[in-house]
Amino acid sequence: MGKHILVVANQTIGGAKLLELVRERAREPDTSFTLVVPMTKPRSGYVIYEDAVRDSAQVRLDLALSYLRSEDIVASGELGDEDPYTATLDALREYQPDEVIISTLPSSSSGWLRRDLIERIAEATHVPVEHVVVDLDQEGVPFGVTLAVANRTLASPTFLEALKARATELERHVFIFVVPQEGGHGIAARQARARLTQVIDRARAAGLICAGMIADPDPFNAVMNAVQFFRVDDIVISTLPATRSGWLRADLIERVRRATNKPVEHVEATDTAEAAA
Repeated sequence: MGKHILVVANQTIGGAKLLELVRERAREPDTSFTLVVPMTKPRSGYVIYEDAVRDSAQVRLDLALSYLRSEDIVASGELGDEDPYTATLDALREYQPDEVIISTLPSSSSGWLRRDLIERIAEATHVPVEHVVVDLDQEGVPFGVTLAVANRTLASPTFLEALKARATELERHVFIFVVPQEGGHGIAARQARARLTQVIDRARAAGLICAGMIADPDPFNAVMNAVQFFRVDDIVISTLPATRSGWLRADLIERVRRATNKPVEHVEATDTAEAAA
């Protein structure tokens, strides 16, 4: 019978030390993993759109699973309670793993460690508990991360080509789609999620490792929320042509550049047919 390992992480789920430990464990025959991402909130920053905490945790989980599966590692996952202790105990009861790996930020910035999470979990279970400290500020992540922002132009071939070009620049690159809702009416979320599903399907078919979330109707707030949740290297924003784009009239591109200090590429749908694709 194979070995099953529970991995609990949130912000650090893409950290190099954690991924290397998972690879090391995966070298043992018939080893599988369950990833649990507690839906913890950021400590400070921009006002968070109500669904963003859950969606951002789902993005981290989806990207981690896609990355591991691309290396032929057997893994599944789920979101957990916002309290990491409760999330871990729930998963322990459900999956009865042979080992638990918990990944945190360093003690100076980890809310989990301030709550003595590792010791409490070790006392609550009879299986080995391994603690991995991931310092994202020092180590970064072992792949490039591009934030891809669009709504009506998500299906634009120009947009997808810009993302594919980035994927060829690095051996490992992942993409996080952010789709601001169009207005505050009830159908807006369903429309945005449908567009998101379609673009993720197309991007994965093109070989991209990606995940995504719908976001605040204000595109600037949507980007700032995403930058707060994820460590990104650059941003690609796709818009309608200048004569039709409310985002451009609101000077979105320059505002994002100034606020994030990240490289920002603007991709404009070149014609009406492309914008409506």
